[in-house]
Amino acid sequence: MTSTKASAQELSQAPSKQPPKFYPATPIPWFRRFVQLLSSNISRWGYKMDLEIAPEDLARLKALNGQRVVLCPNHPTFREPILMYVLSQKIGKPFYYMAAYELFNNVMGKVFQSIGVYSIRRGLVDRSSIKATVDLLMQPACHLVLFLEGRCSFQNDRVMPFQTGGVQLAFQAMGKLAKQGDAADMYAVPIAIRYRYASKDIDEVVELTMAEVEEGLGMKAVDIQADDPAQQRYLRLRAIAERVLSNIEADYPALLLPEAEQGDWNDRMTHLRKVLLAHCETSLGLSVNENQPARDRAYRIQATLKDRPEPEAPGTMSSALIRKSVERLLNLDAIYDGYVAENPVPERFLDTLARFQREVFNIDEPPPKGLRKARMKVGEPINLKDWLAGYKGDRSGTVQTATDAIQQAVQGKLDELVIELAEL
Repeated sequence: MTSTKASAQELSQAPSKQPPKFYPATPIPWFRRFVQLLSSNISRWGYKMDLEIAPEDLARLKALNGQRVVLCPNHPTFREPILMYVLSQKIGKPFYYMAAYELFNNVMGKVFQSIGVYSIRRGLVDRSSIKATVDLLMQPACHLVLFLEGRCSFQNDRVMPFQTGGVQLAFQAMGKLAKQGDAADMYAVPIAIRYRYASKDIDEVVELTMAEVEEGLGMKAVDIQADDPAQQRYLRLRAIAERVLSNIEADYPALLLPEAEQGDWNDRMTHLRKVLLAHCETSLGLSVNENQPARDRAYRIQATLKDRPEPEAPGTMSSALIRKSVERLLNLDAIYDGYVAENPVPERFLDTLARFQREVFNIDEPPPKGLRKARMKVGEPINLKDWLAGYKGDRSGTVQTATDAIQQAVQGKLDELVIELAEL
């Protein structure tokens, strides 16, 4: 008699269910509107953020409600998507969002999809995500949020170089529409977001954060002496940076230059970034291309890790060490010696300390130290259709030019916020 149930051996040999390679946006209209209505309360009580935006900025966005729009905010923390959701409620328009694939591998994935979020696998040619983006941008009046920095910058007043992929997809959508006889406008809207603490004196926040990191590193603030309190604070930050970098270097003794050849902090970081990326790529059998942006190389490494069999070959880095190394590289990618010194405002101290908190305490996002006001400015919309003729003759050059224009506009609005908030 043959059993109708699978044997234990058969079950153990059955392939485990693999997650989908793409998570599409599957918005549920009533649920999306419900979350919009709650978004301000979620932002304030769940994440200690209040959005501040001038009426003229809201009016500029509302004027585009019937147009195809790519919203291009800077991305200094993990929480800008929430602020953009609050913004969507304020202008009465639902947005779509592209987000990292990893966000969907948990119970919240279905929630994200139901409010208009879809996935992108960074470091790979994600054809499903590319097609979904182009299809969305071809829809009349679509509003799509793209974080063109590619990841959090952890810098409150500077943007990292914008990646060209999102703008490239907007041109592809316009090209398809043109072939259908639709000479469509496609507006890229630069949006700048900058935070300030509201419930506490920001200097107190800096002191608390610095003391926390020093304690985590086993350091004492009294070890640093200076006549000027501001200088003492900066020297403490320098000492923290030196300890963090030394601790990281100690994990890779075979990859370091001799001490006499190491140079200053920036030289050491540059060397560490160079050799670590190459060593991770070699361990995974990937080609080493030093002309490719470091972030793109890091994303490719992370994507490759997902399919790496165990155990590793002798002499290569373990998957765990590669994973940690890439996270370190991405965490410190945009920081440099002199970032605080060139403009020693409290926000830049906190930018740098947030990166050190992530390294020292092995956490993804340091918690806020109180209620933050998120001031938002909206730049003049850029009609990408104006570049469509140039795109037909020089695709890469036109995409880069348009991307640079958006980045400069975002940075310009961010500079305005720096001045405005300094006067408060």
